[in-house]
Amino acid sequence: MAEGIIFKAASGFYYVQSDGEMVQCRARGRFRLEKSTPLVGDCVEFSHTEPGNGFLTLIHPRKNSFTRPTVANIDKIIIVVSSAIPVTDPYLIDTMTAIAIKNSCEPIICVNKRDLNPAKLLSEIYSSSGFTTIRTSAVTGEGINELREAISGAVCAFAGNSGVGKSSILNRLDQDANALVGGISKKLGRGRHMTRHVELFRLQCGAIIADTPGFSALESQRVAPKEELALLFPDFEPYLGKCRFRDCAHIKEPGCAVLEAVEQGKAQATRHASYARMFAQASEYKDWENKK
Repeated sequence: MAEGIIFKAASGFYYVQSDGEMVQCRARGRFRLEKSTPLVGDCVEFSHTEPGNGFLTLIHPRKNSFTRPTVANIDKIIIVVSSAIPVTDPYLIDTMTAIAIKNSCEPIICVNKRDLNPAKLLSEIYSSSGFTTIRTSAVTGEGINELREAISGAVCAFAGNSGVGKSSILNRLDQDANALVGGISKKLGRGRHMTRHVELFRLQCGAIIADTPGFSALESQRVAPKEELALLFPDFEPYLGKCRFRDCAHIKEPGCAVLEAVEQGKAQATRHASYARMFAQASEYKDWENKK
């Protein structure tokens, strides 16, 4: 048996990178019986049937998986934001960080377009909240080396609303990415075609990038049941369990340690506003819906 990572899935074939070789594999029938679908990013075992071809035999336990996009074992989500046009809504950033943490991913805040707006306030909000925050310019190259070091050796996905410069940053990160991004866009049919699939690409710095436009839609997903939301805000952690009431929702309760931290400037007000908004949305779901 050999081991590798699924870099691409298309038309019933799984393309597994193993020891520098790309092997085209089919999945054994038992995966269908077990209702277990291999995903791009899965660490798998396979057997060769002939050079360059084989069958998947085992999917190793996943660190995480996403249904939209269908990808597994993401280590870091690079949340690309901007204080220049288009200006990123902090709620979108906070939603993405919460989703990343829920899925055992490290969120990295990449504040792009610093040549147009230095975004010091936005950067301070997230660096003071404990997130790795890197200010970049895809135009001048500022901050790109720092970002390259932060993602080296990790399986990463880039997220962010349209126009913030995700593709431009990829071009700066790797000299081969220009051809990659252009080729991917045509192959994925962004534009008049509707074909969508996920594919991994290895950059020269050792990072593996998931090309998937679906991560830009993460904000539309339900984040978590309301009782779990505070745990997805690591900057609230020092104050959890210190409120007057054990079942404190951290919204408007008297004696709330989180609210006191916000009032004292120890926790960011914009972060708490996002939390309150997520809590209100989560409160609209019934208990049985949260179990789905």
